[in-house]
Amino acid sequence: MTPRDPSLIGFRVLLALSTIGFLWLISPYLGPILWAIVASMLFAPLNAALLRLWPGRRNVAAILTLLAVVAAVVIPALLLGSALIQELSGLAARVRGGDLDVGVVFARFRSSLPPSVIKLVGADALTDLDAVRSWLAGNFATGLQNVLGRALNLGQSAFGLVLGLGVMLYLSFFFIKDGKDIVASLSRAVPLDKKRGSALLARFVAVVRATIKGSLVVAAAQGLVGGTVFWTVGVHAPLLWGVAMAFMSLLPAIGTGIVWVPVAIYLLATGALWQGLVLVFCGFFVIGLVDNLLRPFLVGRDTKMPDYLVFVSTLGGLQLFGFNGIILGPVIAGLFLAAWQLHLDEPESRPPRAAPAKKA
Repeated sequence: MTPRDPSLIGFRVLLALSTIGFLWLISPYLGPILWAIVASMLFAPLNAALLRLWPGRRNVAAILTLLAVVAAVVIPALLLGSALIQELSGLAARVRGGDLDVGVVFARFRSSLPPSVIKLVGADALTDLDAVRSWLAGNFATGLQNVLGRALNLGQSAFGLVLGLGVMLYLSFFFIKDGKDIVASLSRAVPLDKKRGSALLARFVAVVRATIKGSLVVAAAQGLVGGTVFWTVGVHAPLLWGVAMAFMSLLPAIGTGIVWVPVAIYLLATGALWQGLVLVFCGFFVIGLVDNLLRPFLVGRDTKMPDYLVFVSTLGGLQLFGFNGIILGPVIAGLFLAAWQLHLDEPESRPPRAAPAKKA
C-alpha cells in the first residue's frame, strides 16, 4: 500500500480514533494507573532481585513485590490519611469552640515584637497588621472547614477509594510482572527506528525514575523529620505541618523553609526560646540536610532533571492535573528532556566544523 492509499489512510484514522476512545475510556482511572506505573518503577529493583533468587518464578516474584508495595506504601498512606483527617477534625473543633483564636495568636505575636521592630514598622503598618489579623480571624475557620470538608468527602466516597486502590494494586501486579514485555511492545509501537526508540526510552526511564525517587522519597523523609521536630517542640498539629513540609519539598525553589521558618519566628517572638532555637537548628541542619544526604544515594548515577525544570513542571502539572500532576508534570518534562538530549547527541544535529585554513 502506498502512503496515499485510501485503505491505509482509513486504517490510520481508525487507529487514531480507537486510541483516543481508549484513553477517554480509562481517563476516570488515570490516577490509579499512574500510581501503579510509579509503584512498578520504584520496586522494579526488588522484583529483579527476587527473579535472580527464583529464576522463572515471575508470578511469585510479582506477588512478593506487590506485598512489599502494600507494606511500604499503601498501609502507611492509609494510616497517614486517617490520622490527618482526625487531626484536621480536632483543629476545626478547636477553632469553632474558640480554643484557637487566630486573631488572639496574631495579636500576641505583634505584642511580642521588640520596640525597635515596632518603631521600624511604623503606625501605618500596624494598622495594616490589624487588618490582616481581622482577615485571618474571620477566614481561617472557614478555610479550615473547607479543607476538612474535602477530606471528609474523600472519606465518604469509600467505595470509590477502595475501587481505585484495588485497580492500582491489580495493575501494579501486571506492570511488575510483565513490565519489560509492555515496554518492548510500546517501543515497537512508537514510530521511531529501533536505535532512536531504545535510546529515547532508556533516557526517559532514567530521568523519570531519578525524578520520582529524588522527589517523592525525599519529600516523605523531610515531612517525617519535620513533623517529628514539630511534635518534639510542642507545636500543635505536627502531622499537618509534616504533610505541608512534604508537599512544599516537592517544589525545589520553595522547599520546607516556607513552613518551618515562620513557625520558628513566631516561637522566638513569643518567648518560646528553646523551642524556636531547636526548630531553627533542626530546620537548617536536619531537615535541610535530608535532601543532600538522601538524593545522591537514591538517584545515584541516573540522569537528574534540573531543579528549575522540576519546579516549573510540578507547578504546571498541579494546575492541569490536580494531585496527579505531581507525577505527570515531571514525567512530561522528562520526555521533553530525553527527546531533546537524544536530538542533540545525534551527529546530524551538530553544526559542521569549519575546514582548517590552508597554509600559504
